[in-house]
Amino acid sequence: MIDFEYYNPAKIVFGEHSEQKLRELLAAYGVKSLQLVYSGDFIKALGIYDIIRDAVKELGIRFSENGNVVPNPTIDLVRELVKQGKENQVDFVLAVGGGSSIDTAKAVALGIPYDGDVWDFFEKGISPKQVLPIGVIATTASSGSETSNAAILSSGEWKLGFEDDRIIPKFAIMNPKYTVGLPAYQTFVGIADVLSHLLERYFSDEKNSDTTDYLIEGAIRALLVNADKLLKDQKDVNARGEIQWLASVAHGGFLDAGRRADWGSHRIEHELSAQYNITHGEGMAVVTVAWTKYMAEKKPWRLALLASRVFGVDSFNYSETERAYILSEKLAEFFKKLGLATKLADLKIGDKDFDAMAARATRNGKVGHYVPLEATAIKDILKIAL
Repeated sequence: MIDFEYYNPAKIVFGEHSEQKLRELLAAYGVKSLQLVYSGDFIKALGIYDIIRDAVKELGIRFSENGNVVPNPTIDLVRELVKQGKENQVDFVLAVGGGSSIDTAKAVALGIPYDGDVWDFFEKGISPKQVLPIGVIATTASSGSETSNAAILSSGEWKLGFEDDRIIPKFAIMNPKYTVGLPAYQTFVGIADVLSHLLERYFSDEKNSDTTDYLIEGAIRALLVNADKLLKDQKDVNARGEIQWLASVAHGGFLDAGRRADWGSHRIEHELSAQYNITHGEGMAVVTVAWTKYMAEKKPWRLALLASRVFGVDSFNYSETERAYILSEKLAEFFKKLGLATKLADLKIGDKDFDAMAARATRNGKVGHYVPLEATAIKDILKIAL
C-alpha cells in the first residue's frame, strides 16, 4: 500500500425529501448572491426550481440563473457565466443536474474570483487564490462530480481537466426519485461512467491494496446487480438509489487510498468526445473494451484478478492472459446489454483523426499509470476499438 492522504468535505444529504434541506444548507453558508447553473427546463418539471426560488426568497438571497449547460461543457458558456457572476457579486454557485452542470459550476466558482481567463486553470494548471463555495442537487447517477475534486471542460478540440480539493462541493442533495424519469440511454451511459471510474481505480499496479481491492470489487458487483434490476424495471427507485450512491462512492477519492489509479482510458476518451462530441459514458464503454484487450497482452495480472474475483473466471483453467481477454469480453457483453456501443464503428468513427488525438493526449508526456502510454500505444488502442 502506498502512502496517501484522504480528504473529502462534501456533505451528502441523501433520500426522499432531501431537497427540503436546501434552505438550511444555504443559510449555513451565509449566502448573499446565488448563481444557479442547470440544463434545460427539466428542473421546473421536477419541482426543483420552485424549491430553490422559495429558499432564496425566504433567505433574502440575490438570485441569478443560466439553464444553457450542454453535455461536454464548453469554456464559452463558463466565460459567460463568470461575467454574469461578477456583475451580480455572486458568492455561491448551485448546480442542478449531472456532471456537465456540476463541472460547469466548478469552473464558474474558479473564474468569478479570478482576474484572468478561467481557461488558465485548465490549460496552465495554475493554483487558484480563491474558490467560491459550490452546492449540488444531483439528478443523475453517473459522473460522481458531486463528491470529486475534478472538473472537465472543452475548448474546441481540447478537453482538459483541473483538480483542486477546493472545488469539491460543500454539499450534495441526492434524491433518487429525480433520476426515475431519465431516458434509458442517459441511465445506461451513466452506469457505464460509474463502472469506468471503478475500473480506473482498480487497474493499479499496487500489489498490496487488499482493502480497496475488495471495496472496488464489491462496488462493481453492486453496480452489475442494480444495472440488471433497472434493465427489468427502470422505475425501480431503490436500484436507482444504489447506483446514484455508487456514482459518488466511485469518484469521491476514498477508493484511491493506498493505490495509484490508471486514468489512461479516460485520457483517450476525452480526445474522442472532444473530437466527435460523443457521450462520455458511451465513449468509455468503447475505450474500456479496447484498453482491456490491449492490456491483456501487455500486463494482464490486474485484469485477470478482476475476471476471477468478480466474473468467476477459473484461475486454474485459464492463464492470466486468457482471463484478461475474457474480462474484456465480459465487459463488452455488459455494455451491449445496456444498449451501448462497444466499437468506434458503432459510432461511425474511423481512423482519420487518430494521429491528432494521440498527439494531443500525450502533449505533456505519457498517459496512464498501470502501463504509461505514449502516442503510438494510444493509436494501437484506438485501432483495436475500430
